[in-house]
Amino acid sequence: MSGGVGPTCSDISLPKEQEHEFKEHNDQTSSKLSSHQTFPSLHSGATASPLKAGGGTFSFRQLNALAVVVVFSASGMVSPQDFAFVVFSMIYMNFISKVAFPALSSSKDPTVFNPKNKILRLYVLTGAIIGLLLPIAYIFEGIFEGDKEGISAASPHVFLLASQVFMEGMAFADRFSTPIRVFVPVFYNSRRIFTIVEWLKSEFSKEYEEYGGSARRLYVGRGLAIANMGFWCFNLFGFLLPIYLPRAFKKYYSAHKLKDY
Repeated sequence: MSGGVGPTCSDISLPKEQEHEFKEHNDQTSSKLSSHQTFPSLHSGATASPLKAGGGTFSFRQLNALAVVVVFSASGMVSPQDFAFVVFSMIYMNFISKVAFPALSSSKDPTVFNPKNKILRLYVLTGAIIGLLLPIAYIFEGIFEGDKEGISAASPHVFLLASQVFMEGMAFADRFSTPIRVFVPVFYNSRRIFTIVEWLKSEFSKEYEEYGGSARRLYVGRGLAIANMGFWCFNLFGFLLPIYLPRAFKKYYSAHKLKDY
């Protein structure tokens, strides 16, 4: 004891047998925690890459994206063509995962990029703000201002991007290989560029005299459409195709060769 205050660090000691059991208990506990710990997987797709939880459950980010998809579908702001595109992507993703790019092992493939890369995290966050948050706010404001034309022009892009976020989370399941993870953002990004082109045409075809909304909304809509066109064109032609796609296929086929040997 130390001065009647209580035991100091030097006063605390354990018998050798108890100390050994204590260490074993701590080691088992830490190993269980590490085996159940999950980390966010960052990849392209311009939204923040979803964290795939184990056991077939959905991540919080996926559930948010699914909520956006359901709301837009129920409100009638989604065309049958865009809805059919999402359904086709699910079917085709499962098809090529079995025919062309099967998973090489029962364990999850490693990510192409380091999940702790700060630049990549900032890039994904920027895509989420430009592609989802601001357009959703633009659409909700259009409901109050009665800008039906602006809502219908921006909705396809938001619906497809939310669907992409949900599908990327599914692609990071154990049963899908690395090329399937590439397929989702490339497939959806290519399709969304066409919807953004239509969004641009709609925004710049508005004439202020015939436009029911405010002048501020008119310029915000045009700015958002231009920003999304620039960002997602760069994402597809400057990142996905020249950088992400080759690295993903190299990683997949390198593992394929090692398995054959």
